[in-house]
Amino acid sequence: MRNMIKKRCTAVVLAAGSGSRMKSNVAKQYMLIKDKPLIWYALHAVEESQVIDDCILVTGEADIPYMQKEVVEKYDFSKVALIIAGGAERYLSVANAMEAIGAGKLSIPNEDGYVFIHDGARPFLTEKILEDTYKAVEQCHACVAAVPSKDTIKIADENGFAVTTPDRRLVWSIQTPQVFDTKLIVKAYATLKEKLPEMARKGISVTDDASVVELFTDQKVKLVEASYENIKITTPEDIKTAEAFMK
Repeated sequence: MRNMIKKRCTAVVLAAGSGSRMKSNVAKQYMLIKDKPLIWYALHAVEESQVIDDCILVTGEADIPYMQKEVVEKYDFSKVALIIAGGAERYLSVANAMEAIGAGKLSIPNEDGYVFIHDGARPFLTEKILEDTYKAVEQCHACVAAVPSKDTIKIADENGFAVTTPDRRLVWSIQTPQVFDTKLIVKAYATLKEKLPEMARKGISVTDDASVVELFTDQKVKLVEASYENIKITTPEDIKTAEAFMK
């Protein structure tokens, strides 16, 4: 990075999903794209980055030995400091990583730095996205990679009828990484775990890390324009798109 004085940055890379929408017997994170498993691409971006100092890799508990041997060791991802088990839902996987950070389980603690939470199924993480979100979190304490919506968005009622149309200039599609002050995001997820029974009763759910911060803190979250190529691999069609981007 151009700025030589920087706070410690820990990436949390999420690879605990089953990939059920892939219609494959192979877990999504291990599916090959251009002869590399999908998870390789996010970890490679982390490994090569001048922004990121270390990494927590979150995967299924049964997959930890395989991930250690066939991904981390095979490809020499030296920044992966911990491999931990995820939860049944994405937010529980992130919560486990935040507990690990809060408990000082990293070999070099990250108490006053930043945490970059990234979906392992997004293979097109770039150094520019990491640098841009780093600059934003320095100023704003919380930010997410995003892109302005290209489409008109409709808000529907429970019967599928359009109710309202938000101004497209104000609508963004949210991506990862989502980046926060360490203390802010660790505390927000600790509160989430305490509030889970109450949230279940009220039908409140969270779909990303920014939602957790918005629910349990007063911190505003800055949107940082990223890239339309920073797609999440969810369906077989997405793999074809990814391979086209790599040509």
